[in-house]
Amino acid sequence: MEDSLLKLKNTNTKDAFRYGYLLNKMFPYIRAVLSRSIILILLAIPLGLLDGVVAFSLRPYMDYVVNGNEAQVFTFQGYTIQLQSFFIKFIPFAIVVFALIQGLLKYLCNYLTEWTGNTMSNKLKIDLFKKLTAMDTKFYDINSSGLILSRFLSDPDQASKKLIETIKTFILSIFELLALVGVLLFNSWKLAIIGVGVMAIAITPVTLIRKKIKKVSNETMVVAGDMTTNFNETCAGNKIVTAYNLQESQNHKFEKQVKAQFNLAMSLTKRVGWMSPIMYFICSIGIAIVMNYGNSLILSGEMTAGSFASFVTSLLLLYKPTKTLGLTLTNLQGTFVSMARVFELFDLIPEIKNKPNSLELKNVGGVDFSHVTFEYVKDLPVLKDFNLSVKPNETIALVGNSGGGKSTVVNLIPRFYDVKSGSIMINGIDVREYDIVSLRNSISFVFQDNYLFSGTIKENILMGKPNATEAEIAKAVELAHLDEFLGTLPEGIDTVVGERGASLSGGQRQRVAIARALIKNSPIVILDEATSALDNESEAIVQKALDNLMQNRTVFVIAHRLSTIHNADRIAVLNEGELVELGTHDELISKPDGRYKYLYEMQFA
Repeated sequence: MEDSLLKLKNTNTKDAFRYGYLLNKMFPYIRAVLSRSIILILLAIPLGLLDGVVAFSLRPYMDYVVNGNEAQVFTFQGYTIQLQSFFIKFIPFAIVVFALIQGLLKYLCNYLTEWTGNTMSNKLKIDLFKKLTAMDTKFYDINSSGLILSRFLSDPDQASKKLIETIKTFILSIFELLALVGVLLFNSWKLAIIGVGVMAIAITPVTLIRKKIKKVSNETMVVAGDMTTNFNETCAGNKIVTAYNLQESQNHKFEKQVKAQFNLAMSLTKRVGWMSPIMYFICSIGIAIVMNYGNSLILSGEMTAGSFASFVTSLLLLYKPTKTLGLTLTNLQGTFVSMARVFELFDLIPEIKNKPNSLELKNVGGVDFSHVTFEYVKDLPVLKDFNLSVKPNETIALVGNSGGGKSTVVNLIPRFYDVKSGSIMINGIDVREYDIVSLRNSISFVFQDNYLFSGTIKENILMGKPNATEAEIAKAVELAHLDEFLGTLPEGIDTVVGERGASLSGGQRQRVAIARALIKNSPIVILDEATSALDNESEAIVQKALDNLMQNRTVFVIAHRLSTIHNADRIAVLNEGELVELGTHDELISKPDGRYKYLYEMQFA
């Protein structure tokens, strides 16, 4: 897969205008809240109609006030309705009752909107998080943490909560329009044609800004991601920021991002905001025409004063749902843009995946690299025709200058990446033939900077084997030389380590990581610069723990400190992605112009 397809900044939301396609993709999430969504829609219908009831009631009441104690007779489509003056007197009280009912319906609608929207959003977030954990290492290499957070946490809310809210508002506005248009037609079809026609003209500008909404929405997403990345980096790198007096630089960067976000928001506001005054201006023209023409209808006897009052009230009330409908259609386009971005995430396909009928890895034997070529960036190979055979239970050390390909070699074994050409075999079978879970269950890692998750020391150790017994935990703690350290803590193994294990020293974090690897009990162990960041005392303790971890296992050791690899069975020397020397320490140090001898003497001169 091309890197550009995995890079979130390159998203183009090409499906943002395919409404049917997006709603079809969204339907599984809508189906989960379908019953309550239907109730919400059913409640929105009478809520929208009640404005028309209030406007309609003004006709008999005004005619009653003007004409005195007379029964009001209505004729519509051949039907005659007579309303006695006794009932007309109670219209003001009925309006209060209607307002109470309207308030209750509004509360129920708002509650159901929040419930259905949040339920859908949570389900989307859970599924997207599962997608996130299934993505390859390359995905995280080419996307910033801020952009990933922005895409995976913001868009589900916009795509689901806003969708439900927009649908409710749309239904409400439509039935408000229908009820009020009905009242207009009932009072005067001639004036209704003028009023409705003007409103229709007023709403047309909404269709002109769809593409601008999509463009600004995508650009805003990128800026929001950059801001989140800045937050993350400032928090995680707070010591560097303080030590190098980078506060001014970080502040300037953040101010620049805030300004960019502000400019984007104002750009959209300028294009959306002008619709409101234009709609208001057009509607005012319609009202002026209606009032002028309505006056002549009253004088000619075609309308009563009550009918005209009811008509004008309905027309004024009609402006609100018309404007709301215009804004709703605008918001709906933003919702569809977010929806398109969400499903673009779902459509991302990890490069590293199981083949059909993949094999389960059992009884791990030797590991063989055969003519392996690999590159992170196209046409810039990191490994070139790399060949190496490692026997079962052999400890092999990988040494060489930085950037020589040592970490790449070990990252290819658990398929963090796949080779460009050649193969890596375990038991004589290409690792790509094995089930990924069983492959990675067979490998334990201890890195230079081991990541500890927020939680207790015990919880971090159990990540190696969640169902481990207390006896297994105690043994791992002992072999990792953690027991003495844990004895000094009031909470012992249940001590909370904080984010990234910040409350522990480097050596303590390493020993927790070693205990995690020990309890996993994998036949292959990879040690990537596991002691290079430690002081001599910490290194001595950690090295004892590593010796316990390495027993009876196939071990790959990456080390810059050549003093730590004397006991390796063999040493593989890499230079610019190629294996240039292979042998024991004594064999390599005896080569007069050998690469290993050069590195060794450089370090100990």
